[in-house]
Amino acid sequence: MARIAFIVANDFEDSEFSVPYDKVRQAGHEAVIIGLEAGKSLKGKKGTEIKTERAVKELKAADFQALVIPGGYSPDHLRMDIAMVGFVRDFFKEDKPIASVCHGPWMLVEADIADGHTVTSFPSIKTDLINAGARWVDREVVEDGNIITSRKPGDLEAFCAALLRQVQNGIAPRLGTPQAPEATADRAPPVH
Repeated sequence: MARIAFIVANDFEDSEFSVPYDKVRQAGHEAVIIGLEAGKSLKGKKGTEIKTERAVKELKAADFQALVIPGGYSPDHLRMDIAMVGFVRDFFKEDKPIASVCHGPWMLVEADIADGHTVTSFPSIKTDLINAGARWVDREVVEDGNIITSRKPGDLEAFCAALLRQVQNGIAPRLGTPQAPEATADRAPPVH
């Protein structure tokens, strides 16, 4: 049984929290809801109410086997907290799966771990990821080493499958170069 961290703040995308949370628990793993404070009631964009179990400042990545970052506006709130950003960065340093969906990859940018990785996200943060040095592609799920990303609630089946596979079998290989076909444009040679 793995212990999997879910970092959440208000305005999370309801299904992007509840679907992975339920799948992790159904697979026999422990899911821990982590926020800026312990015991705080949070509300999703569509009204789902949850309560944080632990405060990030009391924890370290070494206590967990994987991290899930649901989307919505939650990641925008979380990336303002230095302890939360450090928590995410530590999962990367320890080569543990980081599964981030929709606007969740904002945390990858803030933790300075998107650079050089192939990722996907909700299209509105594509430019943020490219500016942070990531290669952005339009796919339901991308696994680049320990970074797992998806675009939206409709991608959650593939997203959860990738997370559970990495928890079970270890992280995926790095994609590296050449870039994914979607990340490169067909360009004609310059005309002189």
